[in-house]
This record gives sequence, structure tokens and C-alpha cells, in this order.
Amino acid sequence: MERKPERSEGRKSARGVKGPVKKVKTTAKPSVEELVRLNKFIANSGVCARREADELIRMGYILVNGKKVTELGTKVKSTDKVTYKGKDLTPGKKVYILLNKPKGYVTTVKDPHAELTVLDLVKDATSERIYPVGRLDKNTTGVLLLTNDGDLAGKLTHPKYGAVKVYHVHTDNAVTRNDLEAMVSGVVLEEGTVGADAVSYPDPDDHTQVGLEIHSGQNRVVRRIFEKLGYRVRKLDRVSFAGLTKKNLQRGTWRHLTPKEVSMLKRGIFK
Repeated sequence: MERKPERSEGRKSARGVKGPVKKVKTTAKPSVEELVRLNKFIANSGVCARREADELIRMGYILVNGKKVTELGTKVKSTDKVTYKGKDLTPGKKVYILLNKPKGYVTTVKDPHAELTVLDLVKDATSERIYPVGRLDKNTTGVLLLTNDGDLAGKLTHPKYGAVKVYHVHTDNAVTRNDLEAMVSGVVLEEGTVGADAVSYPDPDDHTQVGLEIHSGQNRVVRRIFEKLGYRVRKLDRVSFAGLTKKNLQRGTWRHLTPKEVSMLKRGIFK
């Protein structure tokens, strides 16, 4: 409940006070520098997402003030010197890039044998170190988000939050109605049963094309679902990710997300 300000003894109400009102001086408490988890520090430096940062820590690739750190949950100060592969890491401003990925580019940033990576396509987008959120295999095209926001990347890729992905699939043979129903019911893969949220025929007259909506983020999961049912995927295009589409974005080009889109993702309005 809001309380009315108490009146000083011998004074009138605030409206009738004569003379200047002096500001009461208070002694500020010394600020304590905030500690952040090391994996978050690494992610916000644009190296990778937080779960991948945990792997780097566990494997002994991270140095803090010159000493190897392998304990998960370690916290650091902003003034600490954090090093990865001989380079000092510095959390920068948050950057969000949407790319319409073409065929032939890999999404990993750690593959020394890859001739073309998606980072080559966005090298002029920002001076900050960014990385892909999730993966699209080399031959898959479509919507891909890149950022240095480790918190957001972790949320979008975590099964708990379930960012929706929509794919346009072209197969070698017409997909039967029974197999569409099987995709929704769940297909048994190596990691367990995986089901689509929704499926449809984008073209009623061409059943070699399937539209598929799915939350699962396992590696090559869409291709493996179709292969399990006896189909070969000839072409795979991701048309939507977490509510973001490639509308007005030509293949191989990128754009910055709008503040509204960033807010939408952070608030979790992407299911």
C-alpha cells in the first residue's frame, strides 16, 4: 500500500512549504562486481552456445587468468582474462542475423576441413563473433539464425522450450497418407521415437512434396525420419524457425533482426 509522505514538524503541506527543500545525502554502499558463469561469458563472446561452452570447459580448452579451468559452474568477473585457443574473449554487444542459407555451406564453425561455412556469408554483417543457432546440414537450405547471445541461443535449441521449425521436403517418391500419419504418431530412430507436430501436402497434386512442422532439434532428424519410412530426400528447405521466415530474403543473403523480432524471441513467442 502506498504511504503518504510524513510532514516535518512545524511545516505546512508540501504545497505551502517556504524555502528550498534540501536533498538528504545518503552514503552509497560500495558496489560488488557481479559474477557470471564462465559458460555464459564464453557464449556472450561469440564462440558458441552455452551447452557447447560447457564442453570446451570440460575438455580443458579454457584458461582463466592463465590457468586451465575444467569445473562446470565456475564464475568469473568481467575483469578476468578468459582465453580460448590463445585468444582473449570479450563479451560484446548482442547481434542477431537472419540468413537464407544456400546449399553447399556448413553451419559448424569448428570444421577445419570445410571449404565453405555460413560465416563466410555473413562476414560483413558485424565485427562481433557470432555463431549459428542450431544446425542445418550442408545440403539443406533455408532459415538460419546467427548470434552472440548465448542465453537466447540456449533457449531456442533446448527441447524444453521447443522452438518450432517448418520444412519443405522434396522426396524421390510420392509419400502416402499412411506415412504422413506415421510421422505424426512417431518414428523410431536411434535416440528414440520422434514425431512431427504437423504434416501436409503443399501441392495437393504432387505428393512427393511434404510440409513438416517439428520441435525436435536432433541432427539430420527430418532426413532420417523420411529415410526410415523408405524415402530419399532430394531437397530440404527450412522455411521457418522460431517464427522467423525467409520472406523477402534471397538465397545466400542476410539481414539483421528487427527489435520487435528480438523481443518476440526473448519473450518466447515462437511456439
